[in-house]
Amino acid sequence: MVERSAGRPRFPRDFWLYVASRFCTATESMLLRAAVAWHVYALSGSAFHLGLIGLVQFLPTPVLTLLGGALADAHDRRRIMMTAQLVPLGCSAALFLATRAGVVSLPVLYGMIMLVAVASAFDNPARSSLLPALVGREAFPRAMTIAATNQALAFTTGPAVAGLLIAAAGVGMAYALSAVLVTASLAGLSVMRSPKPEGGRAGIRLQAIREGLAFVWRNEVILGCMALDMFAVIFGGAAALLPIYATEILHVGARGYGILASSFEVGALVASAVLVVRRPITRAGPALLATVAVYGIATIAFGLSRWFPLSVVAYAAAGMADQVSVVLRNTVIQLSTPDLLRGRVSAVNMIFIGASNQLGAAESGFVAALTTATFSVVSGGLGCLVVVAVVAARLSRLRRYRIDEPFSGRG
Repeated sequence: MVERSAGRPRFPRDFWLYVASRFCTATESMLLRAAVAWHVYALSGSAFHLGLIGLVQFLPTPVLTLLGGALADAHDRRRIMMTAQLVPLGCSAALFLATRAGVVSLPVLYGMIMLVAVASAFDNPARSSLLPALVGREAFPRAMTIAATNQALAFTTGPAVAGLLIAAAGVGMAYALSAVLVTASLAGLSVMRSPKPEGGRAGIRLQAIREGLAFVWRNEVILGCMALDMFAVIFGGAAALLPIYATEILHVGARGYGILASSFEVGALVASAVLVVRRPITRAGPALLATVAVYGIATIAFGLSRWFPLSVVAYAAAGMADQVSVVLRNTVIQLSTPDLLRGRVSAVNMIFIGASNQLGAAESGFVAALTTATFSVVSGGLGCLVVVAVVAARLSRLRRYRIDEPFSGRG
């Protein structure tokens, strides 16, 4: 499946098609998220409404994501991804047309992002569980690093392009580009071959979902990775408040908003580049805890900063720490899970990620509405540090975990 050249794996064509498709969807996702946040704040001028974006995205997804995970273990994962991506394609096109017609309202924006979140509940588990089957276990740590670097580049591109397009041609053009990117992703997936499943396919039934939940619950390392990410980002996220920081605190406008939003991903891209050229991190557990602590410290620095260059550097540092934790967390979870369960375990992981991103956005917006944006971000960074301390003290297996440990399927 994977050839070797000069001691490094050479990946097959389908892996690179997967990477190209993911670049398009990740860029589109971040571009659409930044455009909707800007549009919501332009219409409402409210931190509360920015927080509501995260809540609207999260509410329909937990149960649907579990169903999506079971579906990914029962059917062709590539076809699931292609079907799910038709939804953001339609939503982006609809927002472009509605913006041109001048009929966009807050309910329309919330409705579209809810539909996109529903589609992601099926797309994400299929995408996450497909990658290990494309490359095999031995090459997976390197493949995961390449995929994460690709995603970081996409996450950098999306907000930056959104800011430039909004400033130059209006938010409608950002929605149009979003539709084009989804179309490109579908084109790549259409010529990619689906790998044969290892050990057959599970059926879509309640017992299958319970099996996935039980596997995560009894595996201390996997559960610890998911819980650490969820609570750290719920408390430590600042993304939802970037429109406020750009317009009211740093006074840098739409272009500055694009730079600020993309600086997190620039940091992530730098971290990924370092990870690509170095050997995989073996002591993944201690490294994961350390990087999440750095994320909390950088978030505090960003929240306190009133100088735009310092804010960009602090937010980029948070992105660097977050990217290392993403690579470590996903490597640990996928290597600790048999292929037959990967869709369902990925679904549980996506629920934790969704809770961290969407509920974190809601928490940031609601706390900022009750206090100030600065208080919300700084207190969240402190909360992130408390989470790291608690997890490190209570989960000894995660604290000692190494990726070169023999696979057991347990914690």
